[in-house]
Amino acid sequence: MGNQEIIQVEDRVPAKLLIPLSLQHMFAMFGASVLVPFLFGINPAIVLFMNGVGTLLFIAITKGKAPAYLGSSFAFLAPAGVVISEMGYPYALGGFVVVGLGGCILALIIYKFGSEWINVVLPPAAMGPVVALIGLELSGTAAQNAGLLDEKISMANVLVFAVTLGVAVFGTVLFRGFLSVIPILIAVVAGYVTAIATGMVDFSAVKAAPFFALPNFQTPKFSLEAVLIILPVLLVIASEHIGHQVVTSKIVGKDLLKDPGLHRSLLGDNLSTMISGLIGSVPTTTYGENIGVMAVTKVYSVRVIAGAAILSIICSLVGKLSALIQTIPNPVIGGISFLLYGMIGASGIRILVDSKVDYGKSRNLTLTSIVFVTGLSGVMVKMGSIQLKGMVLACVVGMVLSLIFHVLDRLKLTNDR
Repeated sequence: MGNQEIIQVEDRVPAKLLIPLSLQHMFAMFGASVLVPFLFGINPAIVLFMNGVGTLLFIAITKGKAPAYLGSSFAFLAPAGVVISEMGYPYALGGFVVVGLGGCILALIIYKFGSEWINVVLPPAAMGPVVALIGLELSGTAAQNAGLLDEKISMANVLVFAVTLGVAVFGTVLFRGFLSVIPILIAVVAGYVTAIATGMVDFSAVKAAPFFALPNFQTPKFSLEAVLIILPVLLVIASEHIGHQVVTSKIVGKDLLKDPGLHRSLLGDNLSTMISGLIGSVPTTTYGENIGVMAVTKVYSVRVIAGAAILSIICSLVGKLSALIQTIPNPVIGGISFLLYGMIGASGIRILVDSKVDYGKSRNLTLTSIVFVTGLSGVMVKMGSIQLKGMVLACVVGMVLSLIFHVLDRLKLTNDR
């Protein structure tokens, strides 16, 4: 630990270290994950509850071999917003259930036919920039949370953001011993204390919150129209899931697409989404913020992830604790996200380096160029209420191009064979 040794996926973590390491993961996901229920107009307690349950379910299905924290998915915001405004939230829940079921069926298909096709449809020259885009397209969200994109920038926001990011950045370089594996947690605490000092934190909601409170469970309603509006999101979350598993594989040094297998991780992810719809929560997905935490700290232990999931469930049941965590201001979340999203982007570049992509070949240069420009240009493709843009559209374009190149190879028409 003194030299910040890697704590691998299957390693046990001493009890005295488990709680702070788990808290670090919970704080990393908290801001973005709780934002989704606010946008849907529901109590975030049910989301914290399902995030914890879904993560534990994911760990069980992947046999404890794939470290991933499941948080609220942003992919459903646009179509679910349409359904909620026209029919109500219960019908959106019905759509979540069907999408989760569709993802489970996709997992069974992959189990039957394997995942080797990924290397054909997403070779390293395409997968690298797609993974990089996961972090890069979120960079604007980090700046927005920090208040840096406001028309009138608050110096208090800038101060809290700077303290949070500064402690996180220099902590990863300067901290030694145990502190070297919890720089994110220390940065959150430092930013929070600064926010309190600037008068940014209001504790009135904590005083008013009950000590214990059950989450607000709801049951879904089903409508064919609602399902058809939400169902195309399956393409988005499947692409996102594959990207997250690839970048996590690179970070932990294990091929998670083979062991425990893409079918298991995809099943765990979508089964959690289906259960979320059945109890009144929002869809879940493997979280980029927590992938970033693993990249920074080199702590990959599934036991730490499970500890964070249990803490999330506890927070959902203890009203005052849940309310206290919700007082963490956006500039703190923005400061942490600045570093974590950048780490994900760098992981995409790492894929290109580790795979030794040869840019002397025209196809590799073309694939990487088109994927990056598609993802960063703001180009959008609409299919009904679904919008394909950013990383997801870039992934689709990269897959189509890669398949065309593969067919041209088989026909012996390419000039770099």
